[in-house]
Amino acid sequence: MTSKSLKRISAKKEGEPVLTVSDINVFYGNIHAIHGVSFDVQKGEIVTLIGANGAGKSTILNTISGLMRSKTGSISFLDSKIGNVQPQNIVKTGLVQVPEGRRIFLRMSVQQNLEMGNYIHGKELMEEKLEDVFTRFPRLKERRKQPGGTLSGGEQQMLAIGRALMTAPTLLMLDEPSMGLAPLLVEQIFDIIKELNESGVTILLVEQNARMALSVANRGYVLETGRIVASAAADELLDDAAVRRAYLGG
Repeated sequence: MTSKSLKRISAKKEGEPVLTVSDINVFYGNIHAIHGVSFDVQKGEIVTLIGANGAGKSTILNTISGLMRSKTGSISFLDSKIGNVQPQNIVKTGLVQVPEGRRIFLRMSVQQNLEMGNYIHGKELMEEKLEDVFTRFPRLKERRKQPGGTLSGGEQQMLAIGRALMTAPTLLMLDEPSMGLAPLLVEQIFDIIKELNESGVTILLVEQNARMALSVANRGYVLETGRIVASAAADELLDDAAVRRAYLGG
């Protein structure tokens, strides 16, 4: 695949942007990891970032969530600039990231992990939100008293998503949700992603499994070595020969 062939693809989008990323440049020391990246996410969409390992997908999410900083440009969420906002305050705005590797609290119970996601809200709504998570994830309810570290990989991913849902997000960013999971569990996780979106949650998805990501997304952006080289409706990317060769196995 060459980026030249992909640049002919154009994205068609409608609606109201909830997230706008404009000309961000991110560095690891002297290493220029993200080069002038710009994109947006519209209300109610699933947008996916696809690309090879090391392309910069996770770095972009970490920059949006305030864990890293861009040297240039701006990041706006719901019309407010968040490029210099602390991560805990970004969560309070309704923008929440489920990190790569899940990062649950292994020694804490399932319910305690979920309650940690409620820290920005008062206790009066905690039980209501817990019940909502347990309705979505019955297995978590069955295991609510178990330490998080005793759960299977798929259950831990459900717990990580459930913890994020306790914050009542407007935009949920998912970083490699299928990592390390068996194919059947991958399908279950992507069914959950679709259900969340249908319930009104806007989603920005980073995923190594490009075929699965594009199968649920409205639009996609292709990253190569820290640069966006293509953007299009997800079905257009699925049908593009260069994308198929590079990311979809033919």
